[in-house]
Amino acid sequence: MKASAFSYARARSVEDALTLLAEHSEKAKVLSGGQSLMPALNLRLVSPDLIVDIGGVDELRGATVRGDTLAIGALTRHADLLRSPEIRLHAPLLSQAAPHIAHPAIRNRGTIGGSLAHADPAAELPACMLALDATMIVRSLAGERRLAASDFFKGIYETALSPEELLVAVELPIRKSAAQYFNEFARRHGDYAIAGVAAQALLGKEVFHDLRIALFAIGDRPVLARSTADLVDKVVTQPLVTDVAAAIADELDPPDDQQASPAMRKQLARVLIARCISTLLDRPDLDARAA
Repeated sequence: MKASAFSYARARSVEDALTLLAEHSEKAKVLSGGQSLMPALNLRLVSPDLIVDIGGVDELRGATVRGDTLAIGALTRHADLLRSPEIRLHAPLLSQAAPHIAHPAIRNRGTIGGSLAHADPAAELPACMLALDATMIVRSLAGERRLAASDFFKGIYETALSPEELLVAVELPIRKSAAQYFNEFARRHGDYAIAGVAAQALLGKEVFHDLRIALFAIGDRPVLARSTADLVDKVVTQPLVTDVAAAIADELDPPDDQQASPAMRKQLARVLIARCISTLLDRPDLDARAA
């Protein structure tokens, strides 16, 4: 199948892109890396009148440290999450997650902004943004909005972006002493996950002082596990890990689809959470796989 006819405009700047989006609103779609949009066009899942190509807007590329914040431009490619020394140093979770995103050809074209704006609930980067307590920077001709990642993702392929807005960057607070963890279960490497976990923790001596665990591919959007509060500032034991992993799984409402049943996804979540906690604390004795 081929895409239906559309007009094409290559934006020369963010301002140029925003002007085009303001003029055409919901009749326009933004093209960054194209790894989600092009298949959707060819399958006629979307049929915009205008494609606004922001691929040449260099000001949206790269990672920069500003004080205690790491800013990552929306056009930064998945492959750059592995290459950038700033990202590897200050947000190693993204470098851990990047190899799980599809395959090298897609990682060389796909962008962090495109993935986040697409909001696939099985995608890796939205969950990483939740775990890292990211702020999403959104612009329109009316000005700039700053949204917490938890307020950005609204549902399957749905975000808080209006048709006139463009996601231009994400900002991550730098926590130099934080430990980070990523893992997912997929049928084949490169497939979308059936269940996955991304986490960031502030650690004392075998104690969590803060813990953010985000789960993905288990609902209509990535979610933060609320029951992790029961692990903070406590001596963590294997029975406690089992109880907390079960409580987190009970928070979930997984879909029943051709990939897995809700019960299978909940069990995967329990196992991934147990591995996550065990690894973050470097306590192999805690990994009883939450049976």
